[in-house]
Amino acid sequence: MRWPGRGACGLSVVVGILGMTLAVPANSAVPDSEPQSREDAWWTGPLLAASASTLPQGHFLVEPYLFDSIVHERFDTGGGRRAVAHTQSLGSLTYLLYGVTDRISAGLIPRFGYTQTSQAGRSTGVGMGDLAVQAQYRLAQFQEGSWVPTLSVVLGETFPTGKYDRLGAHPSDGFGSGVQTTTVSVYAQDFFWMPGGRILRTRLDLSYGFSGSATVRDVSVYGTSAGFRGRVSPGDSFIADAAWEYSLTRNWVLALDAVYEYDTSTRVAGHDLSGHPEPAAAIALNSGSSNSLSFAPAVEYNWSGNIGFIMGVKFPANGRNTSAAIIPVIAVNLVY
Repeated sequence: MRWPGRGACGLSVVVGILGMTLAVPANSAVPDSEPQSREDAWWTGPLLAASASTLPQGHFLVEPYLFDSIVHERFDTGGGRRAVAHTQSLGSLTYLLYGVTDRISAGLIPRFGYTQTSQAGRSTGVGMGDLAVQAQYRLAQFQEGSWVPTLSVVLGETFPTGKYDRLGAHPSDGFGSGVQTTTVSVYAQDFFWMPGGRILRTRLDLSYGFSGSATVRDVSVYGTSAGFRGRVSPGDSFIADAAWEYSLTRNWVLALDAVYEYDTSTRVAGHDLSGHPEPAAAIALNSGSSNSLSFAPAVEYNWSGNIGFIMGVKFPANGRNTSAAIIPVIAVNLVY
């Protein structure tokens, strides 16, 4: 689905937001009342931006996410008539991280999903998506009174464990990409004391991912049909996520993510063998580049400094050549 608007506008908005996030030094505002201590502020984290902090050595983080991606797309049926296609994808991903040292955290991110659509039916069951592993190294740690935020570099590798082709009569069973993807990220996190004395925690995550290629057969998540034989080459992706969390009380926090994503074109090339013994027809598919700007407001409740809950929704603000998905999300954060 193509959205109205131009990607350059979305990028300008995000760049402006990121500039405001980094422009003010910590403790630069003079509070009207006694400033809140960091020990008095408990956090779960915003919906999307991961933490630049690493876990203390020997500690675990378990953070399961549940989400419901809802898409309504209009399309032409011929004769000047239009219809609406509905797609609902229930999914989960879980961060399973361990503090190898005080500066290094590493772990797994398994994914699962279930999809039902008005055109392609529903999944035959809950399916496994691609499995991600990551390692994070902390370069710097925030200190009150310093200009230096917490900074980390992250290397992630996503392995094609999810089903993506030879889907037969059940295209909704496709939850994988079929390709291995490497993602390199830089995470930053800072704290600001607002005029009322409450803490505003900010994050800026920048990620770039690039993928290999894979063989594709028959019906696949890339829109190919029975009899297809070829290869897919997914495009590179860039994501910038700026996030803010405002500590209302020790337990309650308001959060907001602003996410810009740009993806280069995905290409599929091969032949349709379904006409055998007729000559195989050459097929070339090109998705074109895409971009999107999304926001994800959320509310956090923290039972303690180690246990928190967050609920919110991600919604699109602008984009091109991408689906307009509304995604409610809930998650629980456990550190021990």
